[in-house]
Amino acid sequence: MIERRGGQVRVPSYAEMLRVPSYLPIFLANALSMWGDYVARVTIAAVVFERTRSPLATATTLAISFVPTFLGRSLLGPFVDRFRYKFVLVISHVARALCVLGLIWLVTTAAPLVWIFTALFVLELIGGAASASNLVLVTDLFEHDRPLYARAVALSAMAEQVNQALGLALGGGLVALVGPRVGLLIDFATFIIAAIVILVVVQLRPVHGNRGKGVRGFVHDLGTAIGDLARNTVLARLIALSAAASLGIAAPEALAIPIAGDNGWGGFLMATPIVGAVVGIVIIGRLDVHRQNASIVPLAVAMPVPLLVTAFHPPLAVLVVVFFFSGLLQAFMVPLQATFALATAPEMRGRIFSLAGSIAVLAAGASYLGAGWVGQHTNAYLGVTICAAICLGLILVLGLTWPHQRVTATVERAYASPRSTRAA
Repeated sequence: MIERRGGQVRVPSYAEMLRVPSYLPIFLANALSMWGDYVARVTIAAVVFERTRSPLATATTLAISFVPTFLGRSLLGPFVDRFRYKFVLVISHVARALCVLGLIWLVTTAAPLVWIFTALFVLELIGGAASASNLVLVTDLFEHDRPLYARAVALSAMAEQVNQALGLALGGGLVALVGPRVGLLIDFATFIIAAIVILVVVQLRPVHGNRGKGVRGFVHDLGTAIGDLARNTVLARLIALSAAASLGIAAPEALAIPIAGDNGWGGFLMATPIVGAVVGIVIIGRLDVHRQNASIVPLAVAMPVPLLVTAFHPPLAVLVVVFFFSGLLQAFMVPLQATFALATAPEMRGRIFSLAGSIAVLAAGASYLGAGWVGQHTNAYLGVTICAAICLGLILVLGLTWPHQRVTATVERAYASPRSTRAA
C-alpha cells in the first residue's frame, strides 16, 4: 500500500530525491541538452533575421521546431520500446551534436536558408526520441518510491521553466557576444557532455514486452499505442485536459510582446507566467500526492480565469499580476504528468510517452498560432481574453464529465508500492 504518515502520503524532501543514485547527473545532462535546443533555435533565428530582416521569417524559424518535435515524438516513439533507452539517449545526443556541426558549416558558408531549416528540422526531430527516453529513464529510477517520483516530476517541471528562460536568454546573449558560430560550438558541447554523462552513469536495463518485427511491426506498435491511449479513460482524459489547457497557457506568452508594445517590457511580461509556474510548482510539491491529484481539475478550471481581465485593457502592473497568477495555477500539470507516467504500463511507456508528448507539442503549437491569429484579427488584449474564454469552456466540459472515481483508483494504484502491487 501507499506509505502514509498521519493519514497522508509521505511527502519526501528534495534532498532525499537528489540522493537517489545517478539522478543528479542525469538531471544535469537533461538540462544541458535542453539548453542546447534553445541555443540552437535562438542562434538560427538570429541568423535568419540578420539575412532577411524579416520578423515573419524569424518567427517561422522558431515555430518550425514544433513540427519536427511532434513528428519525432510520435513517429520515433516505438524506438524507445525496441531499444534500451541508454542507447537511444546516447545516440540521440551524438546525432544532434552532428546536426549542430552541420549547422555551423551551413552558417559559415552562407548556405541557402532551406538547408539551414532542414538541419534544424532534423535536430528537433531526433530530440523527440530523446525526450521520451529520458522520461522512461527517470520513471525507472524511482520505480521503488512513487511519492519520490512525484517530487522528481515537480523538480523537472520547475527546471524546464527555468531552463526555457535561461536557454533563450543565453542563446540570445551568446549570439550577440560571440557570434552564431561560437554559440553553436557551445551548443555542440552541451550535447556531447550529455551523451558522455548518460554513457557513464546510466545502467543498461532490459527492454520490456514483445515488439513487432520490421516496418510493419513498427507501425503496428505505434497503432497499438494510439489504441491503448484512446481506450484508457483516465489516460485519455489527462491528455485531453493538458491539450485543452494549452490555449490558456500559450496565449499570454504569444501576445505579451504586442501587448507591451514598444516600451521594452515585452520580454518581462512574457516571462511572468513562467515565474508564476515555478512558484506554483514549489507550492504544490509540498502536498501529498492525493491532494495534488485532487487539485488537478479545480486548478485547471481556475487557470484561465484571471486572463479574462485583459478584456479591460488593464495597465502593465495589473497584467503582470494577472499573468503571474495564471502561471501559478498551471501547477496542476505536475500531478497530471506524474500520474500519467506511473499509470502507463512499463512495456508501453516509450510509445505512450512519445505519443502523449507529440499531442502536447501539437496542442502548444496550434495554441500559439491560434492566439496569434485571434490577436491579429482583433487586438492583443482581446486575443488573450478570447483564448482564455475558449480554454475555460473546454476545461469546464472535461471537468463536468471527469471520471473522479477512476482517477482516484488510478492514483491509488500508481503510487502504491511496486512490491505490494505485484503481490496483489
